[in-house]
Formats: sequence, structure tokens, C-alpha cells
Amino acid sequence: MYKVFLVEDEIVTREGIRDNVNWQAAGFEFCGEAPDGEMALSLIEATHPDVLITDIKMPFMDGLQLSRIVRKRMPQVKIIILSGHDEFNYAQEAVKLGVTEYLLKPISARDLHQTLTAVARQLDEERHAQEDVQQLKAQLEDNRVLQTEKFLLRLVTGTISSSEAVEESRRLGLDIIAAGYQVIVIKIELCHLHDQTDFQEYQQVRQAIADLLNPNTDVFLINKNLEELILLLKGTTTTQLEQETLFLTKLLHEQFVAKTRCVLLIGAGLPHQRIGNIPLSLAEAMANLEQASASGKQTPPDAEADEAELLKLDKNALENFLKFGVMTDFESFFDAYLAPLSHSALQSYLIKNYIFIDIVLTTAKFVHQLGGLVDEIIPEINMVETLLMNIKTVTQIKEEARSIFASALAFRDTLANDNYIATIQQAKEFIAAHFDQSDLSLNDIATQVNLSPSHFSAVFSRETGETFKEYLTRLRIDRAKELLKTTNLKAFEISEQVGYTDPHYFSVVFKKSTGISPTQFKLHGHL
Repeated sequence: MYKVFLVEDEIVTREGIRDNVNWQAAGFEFCGEAPDGEMALSLIEATHPDVLITDIKMPFMDGLQLSRIVRKRMPQVKIIILSGHDEFNYAQEAVKLGVTEYLLKPISARDLHQTLTAVARQLDEERHAQEDVQQLKAQLEDNRVLQTEKFLLRLVTGTISSSEAVEESRRLGLDIIAAGYQVIVIKIELCHLHDQTDFQEYQQVRQAIADLLNPNTDVFLINKNLEELILLLKGTTTTQLEQETLFLTKLLHEQFVAKTRCVLLIGAGLPHQRIGNIPLSLAEAMANLEQASASGKQTPPDAEADEAELLKLDKNALENFLKFGVMTDFESFFDAYLAPLSHSALQSYLIKNYIFIDIVLTTAKFVHQLGGLVDEIIPEINMVETLLMNIKTVTQIKEEARSIFASALAFRDTLANDNYIATIQQAKEFIAAHFDQSDLSLNDIATQVNLSPSHFSAVFSRETGETFKEYLTRLRIDRAKELLKTTNLKAFEISEQVGYTDPHYFSVVFKKSTGISPTQFKLHGHL
């Protein structure tokens, strides 16, 4: 059943429509009403109606203004306009807005019922069409995933030729061309097959492995059977593949084996240079898996354990540089930080990911401990996945780290410097002169006072006790209250004068700040 919302300023008309139309028979639920467009906006946002019935002439915000906002914010809503004016301009504007029906008053319950029935049929048709589209998309995606899974299984088991594999991979949008390949087989042994909790853990481990590998386009995951996964790695050199495999087996063990009641067995094959030899790596991996199972070890014998130890970077070095370092020493610090790692280790995608993530998280923790707003000072914390996909070299990691450390150290240094009174006063004067501009941003103010955005944000918050956004909002709402008290401007006109292009958003912010809507404030005239 669809939902309908009614907006009508004449209470007799509004109640007559509400009480005399058989909404259920027309296929609707009456979900709310309001006396004008301004009061209606927040209610419409909360109730999500399928159909809006609105009068055209109302105080504060008329039906056309309301329809324009609803059409922009909720384009799927059908709009029925009621008008006592048979004027061409009104009808023309309604057509431009794409309203569904334009009805002249007085309108009978029967006529409105017929209109609603027709609108309900239109909604039914659109819903069915949308469901068909979504179902088709889901079927296509399921088919693509299934085809990819089948192709990769044929590739590792040798049931497809090299030339066929290259052609099929291109059709599926997979890049399998590389200088070398290596296979890892993972077996997850359930403690008790019929124990529901263990089965859920098994599913969680599978999903965790998939999530771990998701950003890495050089590793393909294949579901071999209920308990076994196959990882197909591709790389540029044998050394890189061996290092990647070593790191991955260690990471899997540390992340999942120690944290679940499932037993994780891992078998790795040798690197091979030809597509046609991928099945050989699979056979070797299966043999090593059997050996791991027989010996009871959760990871295959590790001939390069000493090399793996080099992956244990000195986390204290990061923390000490953040506490006491200066950016002029960054170059030498970063090189010394990576010095324990071999050249081959630094070619590994997974190892480079580990280094970058460790830098971001350690810096974010440091800023948080100092009382800073991590999202503003270290915005990279919200872009880790995107950055990981773009970072290919150690040089790129260094440049990202340079930017991250520069922001953190600048914030650190502001806490030891109290000479910002004049700067903050200058910023406040600029904000006061430009707060009516809807696109006024923290970056604009920072540029005006010759500070970086993150530096300015930290200083402003520390000196004023408010964030820039909180201060700007308070200034705008105070001005709005003044205009509501002293002028006859409508709320939507005031919203534009205080920097809000969307009247509905202005009303939401105003009510959040004051506890009442702009209309209520204007009526009562106090706070």
C-alpha cells in the first residue's frame, strides 16, 4: 500500500479531504498533513510518502515552491496540485515541475479517488519495472561472478588451454597476464561440523580472507569446495611471488588462526612462469597442504623464517618521530625506518600495504591522543582503500607519508604556540563578512589567514572552543533569528540571506539549534 501526504492551509478543506476520501480503497495509507509547505517539509522527509497532495496558494511556502523542493530531493514522489485558480501561469509552472496531476477546486471525494486510483496504477507499473530491472541486474551480476569462478577453476586445474584462457579472461575483464604465477590452497577445518557456531565462524573466516584480498588485483580467490579456497597469485619475478606468499601465509595465520576456533591449513606451490604451468603450482600446493595436515602444522614449512622477521618494523620509530621529529629530517627518518626490509620485500604488494596502513593508523592514533579531530587533520584515514589501490611503489608511500606526517606535526606544534589571538580575530571578521555565502569553507578562511586547512582547524577549535562548522552555524542561526524577529521575510528568503540554498536544510539546522522551526520562532517571537 502506498502512502499519501496532504498539504492544505484551509483547515476545513484539509479535514474534508482527509476524512471523506476512502484512502484504503484507492490503495493508499494517509500518512500525514500540514498547513503549509514549510511545516510540511520535515514531515515529508520523515514519512517518505509516495504521493504528495498540495494546495497551490499557502502562506510561508506555497505549493509550487514545495513541489520544486520535493521534486529535487525526492524525485520519485508523485505530486497532485490542488488549485482554486484556473490560470495558465500556474498550470504552466506545474507542468515544468513535472507534477502528476493539476486539479481545480472544489474537488469531490469521488474525483480525487479516481485520480488516486490512476496514480496508484502508475506507481504499480513503475515499481514492477524497477523490480524487473533490479532482478535483471542481479542475474547478470550472479552470472558474471559464476562465469569468473568457473573460469578461474578451469585455469588452475588445467582444463583450459593457455590461448583460450587469455581470450576468456579478456571477455570477463580479468587481467591474468604476468611474468609468473603461484598457487596457495587454504583449508579451513571446522571443529564440529554440525555445530552452528563453528559453521558461522567458518563463513566469517572465508569472508575475512576475501576482504583482506579485495583491494589486491594481483590475487584471485577461488572457492574450490565447502572447506577449501585457492589463491592464484601473479607477479613480476619469482622472488616477489615467494615473498608475497610468505607474507600472506603469515598474515592469514596471525589474523585468523589465533582468533578463531577453526584450524587453518595452508599449502603453497612453487612459482611458475607460464600460464600452462599454473596446474603444477596447484599440485605442489595440494601436496604441501597434505603434508601440513599430516604434521598438524597450521602453515607449511617455512624456509625463510629469518626473512619474515624483517617484516617486524620498529613501530616505536614512528611514534618517536611523531612526538619529537621535524619535517626537515623526514627523508632520513623514512629511509632508516624501511632499512631493515630487503629489496624483494619492498616489491611485495601486501608488504607495501602493511607499511602504509601502519603509518596512517599510528599517525591517526597520535593525533587523537593530542585531542585533535582525526578526520580533519588526517583525511587519509577515510581514503585508505582508495589510496591502497593507487599506491604501487615505495616512493608513492613516502610521499603520502610525508603529507600525513606534515599535517600531524603541524597540529602538534600548534599546541605549543599560543600566539594566535590576532589570527583568530582576523578569521572571525572574515567569517562575519562572508557567512551569507553558501560555499564559504574552512579552506577559504585558512587561505585568508595564511595557514593550512588542518593547521587552521586545530588552532580555531583550540582558541574558540568550537569547530569552524559549529561557529559558522551558530553565526548563521543567530542572524536568521534576528531577521525572523525584525522583518517580514519568509523563511526560505531568510535561508538564502544566511548562506543556505536549500530552505528545508535551513529549517532542519534551525530546529536542531533552537528546538523549534523558523515558522514557530516567527510566531512566538522569542527564544
